[in-house]
Amino acid sequence: VQLQASGGGLVQAGGSLRLFCGASGRTFSHYVMAWSRQAPGKEREWVAGISSGGTTYYADSVKGRFTVSEDNAKNTVYLQMNSLTPEDTAVYYCGVRSGLLFRRNTNDYKYWGQGTQVTVSS
Repeated sequence: VQLQASGGGLVQAGGSLRLFCGASGRTFSHYVMAWSRQAPGKEREWVAGISSGGTTYYADSVKGRFTVSEDNAKNTVYLQMNSLTPEDTAVYYCGVRSGLLFRRNTNDYKYWGQGTQVTVSS
């Protein structure tokens, strides 16, 4: 499985960005796609996820501001990020695990792609 996150950039606090995750290669009938992020000097943090059944999951820190969605026809998962704050500054990654069991631990996702930098200025 190959994953590639894109769409990052520099935005002012209060602004919005939309991240994209393109998937190719091996496919799974059932899966959970995840977004995680890692800020400088901090551990990787799980942010949001979506199952192949359409169920979405969010970390408390982004709930109400971030929305995860997918377009199966395009093999793409999106992360719409609104009301961004400087604390959201990080490299964002997308990952996938087979099956429908949801996990918040990023180590439970076998595949992760290259990240995309999101920088929120104050």
